[in-house]
Formats: sequence, C-alpha cells, structure tokens
Amino acid sequence: MKYKNPDSFGYYGDFGGAFIPEMLYPNIKELEDHYLDILYSEDFQKEYKLLLKDYVGRATPLYFAKNLSQKYGAQIYLKREDLNHTGAHKINNALGQALLAKRLGKTRIIAETGAGQHGVATATACALLQLECIVYMGETDMARQAPNVARMKMLGAKVVAVKSGSKTLKDAVNEALRDWINHASTTHYIIGSVVGPHPFPDMVARFQSVISEEIKDQLQKDRGREYPDYVIACVGGGSNAAGAFYHFVEESGVGLIAAEAGGLGKTSKASAATTFLGSLGILHGSQSLVMQTEDGQVIEPYSISAGLDYPGIGPFHANLFQKKRAEFFSINDEEALEAAFTLTRLEGIIPALESAHALAILNQRKFDRNNIIVICLSGRGDKDMETYLKMFND
Repeated sequence: MKYKNPDSFGYYGDFGGAFIPEMLYPNIKELEDHYLDILYSEDFQKEYKLLLKDYVGRATPLYFAKNLSQKYGAQIYLKREDLNHTGAHKINNALGQALLAKRLGKTRIIAETGAGQHGVATATACALLQLECIVYMGETDMARQAPNVARMKMLGAKVVAVKSGSKTLKDAVNEALRDWINHASTTHYIIGSVVGPHPFPDMVARFQSVISEEIKDQLQKDRGREYPDYVIACVGGGSNAAGAFYHFVEESGVGLIAAEAGGLGKTSKASAATTFLGSLGILHGSQSLVMQTEDGQVIEPYSISAGLDYPGIGPFHANLFQKKRAEFFSINDEEALEAAFTLTRLEGIIPALESAHALAILNQRKFDRNNIIVICLSGRGDKDMETYLKMFND
C-alpha cells in the first residue's frame, strides 16, 4: 500500500482534497499545476539545497542519547531539528515555499502560527528574500509565546493578533485564509503544516522530507543500516512527523509512532487528541479527522503546547491512523512536562513542549534493548521557558 503521496485529486485514501472558496481556485490551481515542476527543477534544487546547508545549517545531527538510552533500555537517537536556524524544523518548509512563491511572481507572504516557530521561520525567509510578510497569531498564543512575537517583529513581519474563537491556531488559520481571499493575485499563503487544501499537504511533506532523508544517510554511516526500528514524532497538524516518516512510510519494517496532545486528558473536554476524539469532517480546505460536534461545529482544542492545540490532523496522518500504519498516543500536559525535564536533566537539551510530547512516548511504550529508535526533536525550548519556570514556582 502507498502512503507517501496523494492521488491526482489530493487524497490520501479517504482524506485530503481541496475544499476552497471560488476566489482561491486560481491560486490553488496555479500551485497544483506548477509546484512539482518548480520544486524539482535544477535551479530551484540548487538554490534550496545551498540555503539549507549554508543558511539553515543542515544536515542537523543525529545524536545518540546515551543517558536516555540507558534509562529506557533501547538505542535512542535524537534528530536535532532544534539546531536549525530559527530553532525548529519549520524553516525547511518556510524557506522552500518562499522560494517557490518568488518563482510564481508573488510579492506578499501571509502565514499563521501557533507556537510562533512557523511565524519566525516565515519572517526569516521573507527577510532573506525581501518579501512582505504578515503573520496571523491567536491572541492567547501571542501571550504565551511572547519571545517569538518579538522575533517576528524584529525580522520585519507584521504580526496580526486574532481575537476570535479560542484565539489560538485554528483561528489564526481562519484569518489567514480570509486575507488570502482578499489579496489572491499578489499573495502566497505559506501554510505551516501538512494541512489545508491540496497541494499544501503534499508540498509541505516534500519540503520536510529532508529530515528522514538525512536520518537514512546518518544511520547508514553510524550503524551500517538505513532503517531504524521506530521513528517517533509529535503531531498537531503534523509537518515534523510527515518529514520524519516520509522516507520510511513505505517500509513495513519501520514502526511509526505519533504523539498527539492529550491536554488534560482525552475525556477531560480539554484536549487536542484528534485521532481519539475526531471524526470525518472538513477543516481549512481538506477532508480529514476533525474534533467536532454531531452537527459539525468545531470543538475548541486545548494543549499546554501552543503548536499542538489544533482541532484536526493532516490527511497524510489521518490515513496512517485509519490504515493502522502508525501508532498514535495521547500525551497529556503533565506527561509532556515530565519528559521535557527528563531530557534536560539527562542530556542537557531543553526541548520545545511540542517535542516533549514525542519524548513522553518512552514512558508509554516498551522497546527492546536492541531497538534503534529515532525521535524527531522538532524544536528547542527557549520559547517555552516561562511555562517550564512555573514548575519551579508551583
């Protein structure tokens, strides 16, 4: 069974497609017609790969976490996306889409952000390529991710506070889509995850696939084999997980494990564990699993992590869940915090709260001593220090 790429209509099994307002049809059609040709053209690949190397700092290390391995009785590696320029995996996609937008003649970039990392990455790419940048961010997220708001503004982006709904990621996406409708001819929307209408999920997964491409090469050099036994990543919309899974998803011998944000618990009504709580629905331009009421109203998600409190999941991951190709776990706030402190105390690495959800899998699932496990450390914890510091004050 094929999992990696959608069909010609943008579907991964039952999930995907493009459910868009008529005014956006020309933009989506333009992307669909040209993105693969541009992405795999010789001049694009040359410019993109050079920037990934010299500007972003790739390849990121695949670090053998000796102390973590001893604690959990397995061979644990961390894919250090936290060491990228801007501190997360988001720059891989933001830079790629910004380069693509310039080739399509767009002069204005919009983006949404929750944790702020995608907003920072987009603002960074726009500063580098001299593109106008507007970032939509929920007012709640702006308060808890203030350092990233400051970084975006310093980079020259206009940060627009979204005050509707729960004032978080879902609402930021809504406002960005409204902006795009009103400025369709000049603007490209850099969606930050494997969500949205086709071809965005596929395009974002391809830009993030550099993660698993490097993992294969690095494991071959370090262990004499390209394939780990397991790959673990956190999933909100799911871009870092899509990138970490991409070159392994067709290999049945590689176990894929996704960590969703359980918030205060799956049954608490304060959660973002979409695969456990969601049903088939349409959100932000694609058909996928969505947290919704019986009459289709979106249920507000919750997570301590600003980057994971999204009420849906990308169609790439919904298909993996439905077909049982990947295991999905719900990680609550306390479990994520515990995992973050464990990594910090054992390895001297402070992870993003999003990444901490992936690390918490080690407390939920048993592995064999000889299992080679790669955990995608999607971002660094600088932006979450205020939340972490509360642990000392409580």
